[in-house]
This record gives sequence, C-alpha cells and structure tokens, in this order.
Amino acid sequence: MAQRIAQLSADLIAAWNSHDADQVAALYAADCVGLDVAQAEPQRGPEGIRRSLGRYLQAFPDLHFSTDQVVIDRDRLVVSWIARGTHRGTLMNIPPTGRTIEVQGMTLVTVQGDQIARSQSVWDLAGMLRAIGLLPEL
Repeated sequence: MAQRIAQLSADLIAAWNSHDADQVAALYAADCVGLDVAQAEPQRGPEGIRRSLGRYLQAFPDLHFSTDQVVIDRDRLVVSWIARGTHRGTLMNIPPTGRTIEVQGMTLVTVQGDQIARSQSVWDLAGMLRAIGLLPEL
C-alpha cells in the first residue's frame, strides 16, 4: 500500500507540473473534497479540482512544483512542496505584477483505492503576497 501511495504522490506532482487539467482531475475520486487555504470554498469532485488548477495556472502560467518531503501513514500522505512561478495573471482579484514567487506548502491527502478522496493544502499565502509586493517584508 505504501508503495502505491508513494507513486500517487509522484503522479500528483507530475500531473500538476504537466498543467494538464484532465491528468490532474483523473487522480481525484468523483466525491473528493479539496480544501485550500487560499480558497473560500472547498473544491468538490474532479471538476472542482480542475477549476482550482485553472485559477492557479491563469495567475502563474509557468507554475512548477518540487517535492521537499513525503510522509506516508496507512491511507494518508503528506507532501511538503515548493511552488515557483511568475505572476502573469489575476489571482484573488490581484492583477498581474510580473514578479516571481517561491512558496512552501504542505498537502495532506487521504487515499481511497487508487484515488484521492480528500486533500487539504496549507501554504505560505502571506509569503506569496510579499513576493508580489502586496505585503511588506518582515
């Protein structure tokens, strides 16, 4: 089971980096629920995940994730990641700045079968806002 979940982790990062919404959505169960610290509403089902990816790719068309650490416990997976990209589109009503971001985050995933049933992403939203010039440096 751990090997299968480790592969799902690698597939998830590769799918996000492919920028292929269908490839990403295929990893999520029909009734999955995704929570993201930067989004007010949960993402429900593969279509909700697809829309979420679209919002991030609109804002950061060169978005790229790298894995920092992966922890597996039974049917759960935690991926610590770093995201990099250039702010070239609107995100959260913030117009593009052309600035580059690098933020760290973690995603907790619950797996059912071979798909993601639940995900919760917590990442450095304040760091992103600093990087694009909306918050002062600490």
